[in-house]
Amino acid sequence: MALCAKKRPPEEERRARANDREYNERFQYASNCIKTSKYNILTFLPVNLFEQFQEVANTYFLFLLILQLIPQISSLSWFTTIVPLVLVLTITAVKDATDDYFRHKSDNQVNNRQSQVLINGILQQEQWMNVCVGDIIKLENNQFVAADLLLLSSSEPHGLCYIETAELDGETNMKVRQAIPVTSELGDISKLAKFDGEVICEPPNNKLDKFSGTLYWKENKFPLSNQNMLLRGCVLRNTEWCFGLVIFAGPDTKLMQNSGRTKFKRTSIDRLMNTLVLWIFGFLVCMGVILAIGNAIWEHEVGTRFQVYLPWDEAVDSAFFSGFLSFWSYIIILNTVVPISLYVSVEVIRLGHSYFINWDKKMFCMKKRTPAEARTTTLNEELGQVEYIFSDKTGTLTQNIMVFNKCSINGRSYGDVFDVLGHKAELGERPEPVNFSFNPLADKKFLFWDPTLLEAVKMGDPHTHEFFRLLSLCHTVMSEEKNEGELYYKAQSPDEGALVTAARNFGFVFRSRTPKTITVHEMGTAITYQLLAILDFNNIRKRMSVIVRNPEGKIRLYCKGADTILLDRLHHSTQELLNTTTDHLNEYAGEGLRTLVLAYKDLDEEYYEEWAERRLQASLAQDSREDRLASVYEEVESDMLLLGATAIEDKLQQGVPETIALLTLANIKIWVLTGDKQETAVNIGYSCKMLTDDMTEVFIVTGHTVLEVREELRKAREKMMDSSRTVGNGFTYQEKLSSSKLTSVLEAVAGEYALVINGHSLAHALEADMELEFLETACACKAVICCRVTPLQKAQVVELVKKYKKAVTLAIGDGANDVSMIKTAHIGVGISGQEGIQAVLASDYSFSQFKFLQRLLLVHGRWSYLRMCKFLCYFFYKNFAFTMVHFWFGFFCGFSAQTVYDQYFITLYNIVYTSLPVLAMGVFDQDVPEQRSMEYPKLYEPGQLNLLFNKREFFICIAQGIYTSVLMFFIPYGAFAEATRDDGTQLADYQSFAVTVATSLVIVVSVQIGLDTGYWTAINHFFIWGSLAVYFAILFAMHSNGLFDMFPNQFRFVGNAQNTLAQPTVWLTIVLTTVVCIMPVVAFRFLRLNLKPDLSDTVRYTQLVRKKQKAQHRCMRRVGRTGSRRSGYAFSHQEGFGELIMSGKNMRLSSLALSGFTTRSSSSWIESLRRKKSDSASSPSGGADKPLKG
Repeated sequence: MALCAKKRPPEEERRARANDREYNERFQYASNCIKTSKYNILTFLPVNLFEQFQEVANTYFLFLLILQLIPQISSLSWFTTIVPLVLVLTITAVKDATDDYFRHKSDNQVNNRQSQVLINGILQQEQWMNVCVGDIIKLENNQFVAADLLLLSSSEPHGLCYIETAELDGETNMKVRQAIPVTSELGDISKLAKFDGEVICEPPNNKLDKFSGTLYWKENKFPLSNQNMLLRGCVLRNTEWCFGLVIFAGPDTKLMQNSGRTKFKRTSIDRLMNTLVLWIFGFLVCMGVILAIGNAIWEHEVGTRFQVYLPWDEAVDSAFFSGFLSFWSYIIILNTVVPISLYVSVEVIRLGHSYFINWDKKMFCMKKRTPAEARTTTLNEELGQVEYIFSDKTGTLTQNIMVFNKCSINGRSYGDVFDVLGHKAELGERPEPVNFSFNPLADKKFLFWDPTLLEAVKMGDPHTHEFFRLLSLCHTVMSEEKNEGELYYKAQSPDEGALVTAARNFGFVFRSRTPKTITVHEMGTAITYQLLAILDFNNIRKRMSVIVRNPEGKIRLYCKGADTILLDRLHHSTQELLNTTTDHLNEYAGEGLRTLVLAYKDLDEEYYEEWAERRLQASLAQDSREDRLASVYEEVESDMLLLGATAIEDKLQQGVPETIALLTLANIKIWVLTGDKQETAVNIGYSCKMLTDDMTEVFIVTGHTVLEVREELRKAREKMMDSSRTVGNGFTYQEKLSSSKLTSVLEAVAGEYALVINGHSLAHALEADMELEFLETACACKAVICCRVTPLQKAQVVELVKKYKKAVTLAIGDGANDVSMIKTAHIGVGISGQEGIQAVLASDYSFSQFKFLQRLLLVHGRWSYLRMCKFLCYFFYKNFAFTMVHFWFGFFCGFSAQTVYDQYFITLYNIVYTSLPVLAMGVFDQDVPEQRSMEYPKLYEPGQLNLLFNKREFFICIAQGIYTSVLMFFIPYGAFAEATRDDGTQLADYQSFAVTVATSLVIVVSVQIGLDTGYWTAINHFFIWGSLAVYFAILFAMHSNGLFDMFPNQFRFVGNAQNTLAQPTVWLTIVLTTVVCIMPVVAFRFLRLNLKPDLSDTVRYTQLVRKKQKAQHRCMRRVGRTGSRRSGYAFSHQEGFGELIMSGKNMRLSSLALSGFTTRSSSSWIESLRRKKSDSASSPSGGADKPLKG
């Protein structure tokens, strides 16, 4: 593995010569070995211990252990610290070792894959890790690409090959790559062995869509582009074999360059606890100093009189030195304010929460037999504090499935099914789907519910026939027929595949194509059309056309495209039909369907010949070729006749709209980061209801330069501020807004906004001088969609929010292209979908469907946060109540570091007497049931605002603990001052006092946890009352004759507990102490519940009121979108395939896009707190910058 870690100077250019390892080794390029593991056998122990002792608490306990080994100052045995410390370190080390073992296993599996490498003119099997830059390797169908290769030749004509890039960009459609002509003939091994071309290209980088280089061979130069490259992580498809030259290997490949490094993730509570431990240690030192000073004074003033009876130790020669030793003794005694059992308990609670996630049957996918999995145990409570979700689109929000749903033909809409009363039937009420048995070539998976469309086809309706004829001809789909009648379509976009499949089932079967012909079976009759021209799709045209000649010699142009583009190019005679079709389009768009308009135009022979000549001249132009072709296309695509429209359903994963709605109501902002095109991403946004027509405005940023992007962002902010001024919400431009308030003002603007930004614009927006402008604009928007982004840009966006916003981020994705984002976010969630398991392996949590995210956050996350906060509050309370008694006792024992309790009670207090009740609360407690957590998403907001455990709550717990300790010491002290036993003897003695205080303490903290427990289970009852019973059992056992007989030096006080607890005065003292400690807490909580209840209190009260009524579940109405149409065609199509088809260069592809839902976030009692938090946020990078809300 040493090769993987070798450091090299940065490259300025890459030089790789084919078949010349000796030449290439001079540059010390990285090998093809990859390493994602952190440790090896030699480094594990030192590195892991170093990481663990970076935890302040572990260092603190190590320091205490060292102190306890010094007999002059230790009044407690060393085993009370070393046993739990070693236990914690061991458990953590075993967990880390297990995680790293699986990383090693994964690395070895990849590094040991086999590849065919051309060495000395012979193909030899080599492990991936041994492949070097400059090697020529052979790939076969369905094999992974081993490194970044320059494609030299392939089994397909023209040096074409087809690849699937799901591991890189998440897109499951096939893409075409082509060798340069000069190497495409090198299919023979003997020719390849003699190939000695040298490639000079750009150095390793993370840009997946760009490559620039030159091949020097036979004294000629040949330019190279991304179309000639096969990147590591791709899979060869539908290509028998191909040869490639290794350009980048191992860590230099674009896949690895886009993989973010593994980061050690800590929760905000962990970080806060580290701070609190430092504060507590400071408090501990202060107490030690006070008691040490007291000891020195006492020894000087009083102790000297008792030298005969209480002589100083030999090493002690002065009162000052006695005070010095006393300081360290008290540090040891008082260290239980933060016992190591706290950290053990935290890990146990987190482990329990992780198992609850793993065992949750409501997050189990029956279809895939996949449970939810918590792949880490350290982040559970942070699931209850998420403010930003960064989601991939393809495969995360969508299923990668398109369905032909409805269509409009000659003014009539098809696709809806009506019952006998004329009402539209819902899906569950529909009859059997249309029977396509008349067509032997029909796709059996295709379903359509409206039989009237098939009847129109069978009756020979000319408009319907022309409609499906257009769908079967106007496309760039490739057809494969492996067996007779078994057709397989390879579409460059899923929309095209759905449309051609629909035409196939309705009797217009696209069968095959050549560069100049298309063969279609129309109602069983094979008809071959001459393909005269393909007017290819691009992002500006948003349409594609074909010009064909039918067997009768008639020339016709068929066109399909975005409604916003095509409707303006229709002949005026179709106005009435246009109005009807527009109504249908609005209806389809309102249902979230992807719409497409179809039209045609007849061309006479003379006009076509003249137009074809002009098209030829434009295609040969050296300058402005695209503009000239667009002008020629524009001319012929005019005055067309409207045929109708299609509506394709973009298949979302089940429950995505409802999930987004709930998360939005929980004040969680969702950003979609996708590698897909802008139009596709926007369409998904509308389908998800992230974007709605009710929004004030959707800002689209597409600038290509820094100035353009800055100007577009500035205009967006101005519009938001203008809108706020118009609505009159109190903010005007005339106000002098300080820089510290700008972001909070923006985020409080009236109206709802969304931001859509392209990848090239995002690259500028993420630059250091503009990232704050981008962030403040984006954070003021309700929804943000970043499209055409690279994997690294996804991570950069997440990092930007982490850097400037005091908010917890969560990234969710399903592909290898999401790994960087998942690793960068505070919490990474992997979806086990169609794109491999890379995202799952890199994630902290995984499940199979996006909808489970709502349950992960609103139920498990919220409960985990609630439980952890209650656990910590109670833990600090009970330990301060326990420990501070020693402090008060110090003033009455000559500051001698004498403990109030016996050593066994101190040892067992946190391990036995009080550990299980607080663990039960930390694992099982809940404020409201899971149904209410989903029904009231606003319950999630206290976690986002960190209300349940923060510095203020910590000081309240400490104050309560100190108050309890004062009463715990002084009430028994005062009661015992004059008290006598039943026989008249003095009650007060050290052991009786210790038993009374200890018993009072255990009872008080047990009652307190009973008050803190919000959800009682049999386990809670058993642990709380069982711990009390165990305390008394051990207490009586330690003061029994039996233990004294066995260990007379350890258990000297025989019968003390029995005698003490037999006195009524003692029990009255215990009861009084308990009542005085607990009653203020009960009174305070009663008043707060009545005067200022929080939302969870209100929900619980509502639940009690309705407990005899049947639970009423709120149903979320599906809100339709009307007003604007979103064409699906231009949204997932790609440019360039028409030219390939016409040139005879075969091609097969497909792309994906799908959708979700959003509602307005309601205001709550928390809004004022949120604004206060926003206003008090400090500048992220100094006073000159605009600060962002925390």
